[in-house]
Order: sequence, then C-alpha cells, then structure tokens
Amino acid sequence: MLIADLYIRVSTDEQADKGYSQRDQHERLERYCNQNQITIGQVIFEDHSAKNFNRPEWTK
Repeated sequence: MLIADLYIRVSTDEQADKGYSQRDQHERLERYCNQNQITIGQVIFEDHSAKNFNRPEWTK
C-alpha cells in the first residue's frame, strides 16, 4: 500500500488567483491519489515563498 503526504503551497495571491489555490491543489492531488490507489497521510498547507527553506511546515 502506498501512502503519500500532501504538501500544498502557494506563495502569492497571484498564484492563487490563477488557479493554483490551495483548494485547487488539494483537489487535484486528492483525485490523483484516489485514481492511483494511494492512501493520503498528512495534508500540509503553507503559504510561504519557495525562495528558501525557512518555511514552518517544511522544517518539521
């Protein structure tokens, strides 16, 4: 059995407005996992820049 943790992130309002919102990403990832018999473990949401790894959820 495959298990995946989902890491969902946007860094700007513009990304969210262009269809990359956290909700859109979550729905797409969930659909992919369901279609491929992958169990979802944790779902991690974050809204920090990817410029560096100083992101609270990434460093856990």
